[in-house]
Amino acid sequence: MKKKIQFRINIKSKHLLIIMTLFCLVCIIGTFAAGIGTDRLQNAAGMLVVPFQNSIESISGSLDRSVEIFKDKRELIRENEDLKLQIESLISENNKLIQDQSELEDLQELYSLDREYGDFPKVAARIISKDPGNWYDIFMINKGSNDGIRVDNNVIAGKGLVGIVTNVGPDWATVRSIIDDSSHVSAMTVSTQDNLVVEGDLELIDEGKLRFEQLYDQENKVTAGERIVTSNISEKFVEGLFVGYVSQVVQDTNNLTKTGTIVTPVDFRHLRNVFVITVNKQDILDEK
Repeated sequence: MKKKIQFRINIKSKHLLIIMTLFCLVCIIGTFAAGIGTDRLQNAAGMLVVPFQNSIESISGSLDRSVEIFKDKRELIRENEDLKLQIESLISENNKLIQDQSELEDLQELYSLDREYGDFPKVAARIISKDPGNWYDIFMINKGSNDGIRVDNNVIAGKGLVGIVTNVGPDWATVRSIIDDSSHVSAMTVSTQDNLVVEGDLELIDEGKLRFEQLYDQENKVTAGERIVTSNISEKFVEGLFVGYVSQVVQDTNNLTKTGTIVTPVDFRHLRNVFVITVNKQDILDEK
């Protein structure tokens, strides 16, 4: 009969206790070490990742704001262009209204003038050119012999006498105004019927005035405000055309005559439309 072989490990109780204690310590230390490593890794990750993430978010926010600013700027530019177009349109419309208003006032003056001098046949004409300078001293109109206009026809505009026709073509005519230095108009005072001569003066017209001389006023009745009209003794101007108001009277050194200035009612800087009286002084005299 065979005997069974048995292996026995004989460990004393105190040795087993020591082994178990060491094992537990190892486990605790391992667990503790594992825990410490995780936290450090987490801290390291936090130190590196979080600032990077914040930078990314900041850059993303800046880009978003930049995109919004760009969109707003582009929208403002577009709105600004639209406003410029609207302003240009309004300016154009306003200029047209001003021009229309000015032409309307001009036509109203011509209408009043037409009624005031209704006894004379007239042709309305537009100024198409003028001599260099600020004043309409010599100018051309768009009507001529085809419209019955002749040399020496008198020209009126605004509220009074403008000048006289000096040259005529089929569809044009040249006018010399009474402000021209070579112009001389026989005129008279309305209240006293005293005669005088109105002369052009391109320097004096800057003040809106004309010069007169050879006024015989022995009784000193002619004062500022006196109305001056074309005289009945004028060779080329029909009688009674309004020339202006006396603004100053000065006694000449000969103590016989007076000189002075007249305020003209015509704006010789901004003439556009005129009336041409199509009968001459000689025509009127011939009819008599």
